[in-house]
Amino acid sequence: MGALDECQYIVELENGVNLGDCIEPEALAIEDAVRVLLQGLGEDINREGLRKRLIVWLRPSEKGPEVILDCLLHLCYNQNVMDIVSGALFPEAGVESKLGNAGGAGGLVIVRDLDLFSYCESCLLPFQVKCHVGYVPSGHQVVGLSKLSRVAEVFAKRLQDPQRLANEISAALQHSIKPTGVAVVLQCSHIHFPDFQSALFDPNHDGWVKILVKSGSGVFDNEKADTWTDFLSLLKFRGLNVENAHSGGPVSKSWCPSEAFRKMGQSDSAMISAVSSILHSLGENPSRKELLETPARFLNWLMNFKNCNLDMKLNGFVRTNGDFTSNEDRICSELSLPFWSQCEHHLLPFHGVVHIGYYSSNRVNPVGKSLLQSIVHFYGFKLQVQERLTRQIAESVSSFLGEDVMVVVEANHTCMISRGIEKFGSSTATFAVLGRFSTDSTARTKFLQIIPNLS
Repeated sequence: MGALDECQYIVELENGVNLGDCIEPEALAIEDAVRVLLQGLGEDINREGLRKRLIVWLRPSEKGPEVILDCLLHLCYNQNVMDIVSGALFPEAGVESKLGNAGGAGGLVIVRDLDLFSYCESCLLPFQVKCHVGYVPSGHQVVGLSKLSRVAEVFAKRLQDPQRLANEISAALQHSIKPTGVAVVLQCSHIHFPDFQSALFDPNHDGWVKILVKSGSGVFDNEKADTWTDFLSLLKFRGLNVENAHSGGPVSKSWCPSEAFRKMGQSDSAMISAVSSILHSLGENPSRKELLETPARFLNWLMNFKNCNLDMKLNGFVRTNGDFTSNEDRICSELSLPFWSQCEHHLLPFHGVVHIGYYSSNRVNPVGKSLLQSIVHFYGFKLQVQERLTRQIAESVSSFLGEDVMVVVEANHTCMISRGIEKFGSSTATFAVLGRFSTDSTARTKFLQIIPNLS
């Protein structure tokens, strides 16, 4: 569907076309559930920023007749591994194992550093995966290398536990290409959002939980086999030490930071039912043991972004512009203030840092870093878009640091990897300028040169 077609699609829906004529019943159930979640967050589902997104969420996928809810979960349960691998097995003669290994058949083949994403089955939050796959061919045939990535991606785009993900990739490749053995190592990073209070009082909060898992089949069944030694030695070239990698059963108890969740009240029952409805519509069984507490854990995180309509209290710090300007003013800054937020377009998290520049005659922040950090968190813990977040912080800070303010927000957006776009490592920078920063390019350049390189 092109841009013009999509616009026409939106117009038709807004003019009263029956959604049931265009959309699968499962997607209609998901739409209703998302509305319940947004209303439970105190949002107006008819406001411009949300109304059109509810429509676009339901746009049919270009990849097939099924409808994909790419705002919340971009999952894949209906792709067959054999369909991927069939036609991609190629004859390749090689020296068999009894006579030595010489590449091709009988030699180890490794594809490293495959960037994937998945969703934690315990809390529905996304996690990133760096995947390394190796196999020993047999029967004088090898598989197209891109197929290893595609098979791994099929299982990653499901609700997962890291160890099960590794086991499923290994088992699927063993079954489909019938090699002598398959080895899989995954480096998984689970996003760890704090709640509002812990974000305020723990400036050193680590935004990620990381784990290393491995799985093997065939000649890799034995973790002490020489084939594992060869495989792991080639990973060490990348600086990866897997001596303490987890293998075996599920790791969710030590992995998911949302395992310790608060009990949800009666008022949350409708929202819990809505999340369960989404799971069911996506082909999952909400009564599966691993998913029983998932809706509550997801809401425990989501409710951090509830629209409470609180006023920002500046506690007497409001000043007039005349208190700040002088010929001796210097550019001062507070840099790398962390923030966490929730994209209102996709209901997916984004996070990063905020840099604030301002003019002052004494190089000292007259209000303190903690207040600026509180303002950043105040506007971050809402359904947001980065551009609005940047402007709101700048306008609030200018009320007590003077009108000469510049704010730069650097953020990583989960939606850039989890909606099929797969722009791993990408980041977005936005800035707002007020007062002298809006007219003086030299001042803007000076402030931007102060910002540290966080890459």
